[in-house]
Amino acid sequence: MDPHTLVLGLTWFVVFIFSTTLHEAGHAFAAHKLGDSTAYEGGQVSLNPWPHIRREPFGMVIVPIASFALNGWMMGWASAPYNPEWAHRYPKRAALMAAAGPAANLLLVLISGLAIRAGMAAGVFAPPEVANFTTVTAGIGPAWGAAAAPLSILFSLNLVLFAFNLLPLPPLDGSAILPGFMSDEMAARFHALLRQPMFSLLGLLAAWKVFPYISGPLQTLALNLLYPGAGYH
Repeated sequence: MDPHTLVLGLTWFVVFIFSTTLHEAGHAFAAHKLGDSTAYEGGQVSLNPWPHIRREPFGMVIVPIASFALNGWMMGWASAPYNPEWAHRYPKRAALMAAAGPAANLLLVLISGLAIRAGMAAGVFAPPEVANFTTVTAGIGPAWGAAAAPLSILFSLNLVLFAFNLLPLPPLDGSAILPGFMSDEMAARFHALLRQPMFSLLGLLAAWKVFPYISGPLQTLALNLLYPGAGYH
């Protein structure tokens, strides 16, 4: 593996760990404030990645590294523990807890987008000729060129994490947000359904099939919002 690939892989890993940690810390913080301290007691209301890695080492370390080695991009997962009885009893609170993870990713999309726009105003970033997942912006000169890659990955990865987790399919966050719009009785029945392992497996398979039809147009839309008039397609 050449030095450029090693640096890119390390960049991916740092951004992935940070983004995933913030996502799970968002869940944990919201749950704690809304009455379930399970994740708080496990040390997951924290930007320290270690409690999150310790809970899901396979999803946060092994799978991301393997997926980068095979495909040149990283995928993986993490989780924050919660009390299912609390979620069953307070479905609307549980829905807010579920929404906090994708909200954290959206915040990182906005922060990285604002940083890119600020760099453009300062004359150190410019729209790339060909935009892709790892080239959302182009740096002017070697130093800013090096800064463009992590900022691009931060923008693109968090856009994907935000949208993918909002799909209303178990075990994704979107399925846990839905009960917030239901009556208490219907929400309780829906929660019981979500706890069935078979539905989680089917939901993941469906999400994996559906998301490619969403991710491309979403990335193009985000690029054209970031660079009005650029005409990316």
